[in-house]
Amino acid sequence: MSAPGPDWAAIAPGWDPAARTRQDDEAAEAELAAIGRTAGRVAGGGIRAAVLGVNDGLVTNLCFILGIAGASVDAATVRLSGLASLVAGALSMAAGEWVSVRGQREVAQGMEASLQDAWRHSPPVVMAHLARSLRERGLDPVTAVRATRGVVSAGRTARQTSLRILFGVGAEDAGSPAVAAASSLLLFALGALVPLVPWFVTEGTAAVAASAAVTALASLAVGAALGLGSGRSAVRTAVRQLLIVAAASAVTYALGTVAGDAVL
Repeated sequence: MSAPGPDWAAIAPGWDPAARTRQDDEAAEAELAAIGRTAGRVAGGGIRAAVLGVNDGLVTNLCFILGIAGASVDAATVRLSGLASLVAGALSMAAGEWVSVRGQREVAQGMEASLQDAWRHSPPVVMAHLARSLRERGLDPVTAVRATRGVVSAGRTARQTSLRILFGVGAEDAGSPAVAAASSLLLFALGALVPLVPWFVTEGTAAVAASAAVTALASLAVGAALGLGSGRSAVRTAVRQLLIVAAASAVTYALGTVAGDAVL
């Protein structure tokens, strides 16, 4: 008796094997290639660091600038303070990302070394855990045992593959500390520069309004890009991003105004 075929209704609802075309196959190949490129950027830490960096730059420096401006400080002071905030924030973000990603890689490497100790103590125990983990992911017992033997026979990659199957992590998943740090530094600086630019061409209420306006536009662009990249509504993510920036900015400007009045 031959084994039953795949349950296409569960895997791909609406797909008709009889209607399969070359164009459909090519579309699927293109989708998988695009996902692979995105996965590479995610694994490298670049996307997370980039999004975090540009968003933090926009919010942090706009709030900082508006807080100072709310205290009725002259434009020259706002410019100098904004530049100092940009440099300090960018370096802090880069350092934090490097330490975080590097630490994550080192923890994963330690787990890999501990798993190797378990292999040395009793390979059958580790293999039993591997087979159970594969069964929990949907494989039948026979296939799970075969897959486990295949992992063991993989040679040099057996440790990394075993760690990923058993615990869902790998040393390479953390990405590159250098990529994360560089992305975070550059994009924080870019984001922080946006609300500062108007203060080099105007001052006072006009500069405050211009800072808020250009930051709002930049926030909408970042939110829309995130929405498009994740397959979600670009409008929804753009509005969400704008509301976050607007709320933080309003609170900071109000606190700066109160503080300025109290000092004066």
